[in-house]
Amino acid sequence: MNTPQTQGTALVTGASSGIGAIYAERLAARGFDLLLVARDEQRLEAAASTLRAEHGIKVEVLKADLTQRDDVLKVEQRLRSDSSISLLLNNAGVAADGLLANADMEQLERLIQLNVTTVTRLASAAAASFAKAGRGSIINIASVVALFPERFNATYSASKAYVLSLTQSLNAELQGTGVQVQAVLPGVTRTEILERSGIDASQIPEDMIMDAGEMVDAALSGLDQGELITIPSLPNVSEWEAFMAARHAMAPNLSRSMAAARYK
Repeated sequence: MNTPQTQGTALVTGASSGIGAIYAERLAARGFDLLLVARDEQRLEAAASTLRAEHGIKVEVLKADLTQRDDVLKVEQRLRSDSSISLLLNNAGVAADGLLANADMEQLERLIQLNVTTVTRLASAAAASFAKAGRGSIINIASVVALFPERFNATYSASKAYVLSLTQSLNAELQGTGVQVQAVLPGVTRTEILERSGIDASQIPEDMIMDAGEMVDAALSGLDQGELITIPSLPNVSEWEAFMAARHAMAPNLSRSMAAARYK
């Protein structure tokens, strides 16, 4: 077996299953050592053993519940102190179903903690560490519902819109530092998150569900091409480019409107 030259260490959250587990395998194949983060230590250890055997890389397991502040701080501190980490995959997240008016607010608070607060803290720590080193990649997993909030649960959609906006702003802040930032906006992807959120996948047309492996491969292709925003299920990138062009065209008008309102 040929051992690839290491690319540094990739810290992957939500690494025990689904998108995170597939990213871990793909990154290992690219020569990254791995720091796998999730709640299920047994599954992480099993995955780590397989990845070491198949790719000849270093794999460390870090058990953490990223809805809990102390565990988040533990991972954040590792990002700030470990100079070997060169890639952060902010993948851990949870979905929700149902109407906001009928929601379990405790469940939604956990969703916001994981999808918003944790993502922000880890992205901030990575940005500081990577900018100092003059290299690194931050990948934030958002969702296409960030663009179509009417199609899904209100809080989940809002949390993913936050991830998209955070990524765009962070990218502007890190210009010239050597740090690459990417938001990935999957459509419906076949992972455990559907079942955990109470969504009946059998009610979704089969042609609307993307295989998780195909999704990750498309996202990594976007990373290789330097894309800030990657939408794996979008067949025609010109549609996204037109959307962005329209957004930028509105910017001067919005600025004038805000200035006018301020001085009324």
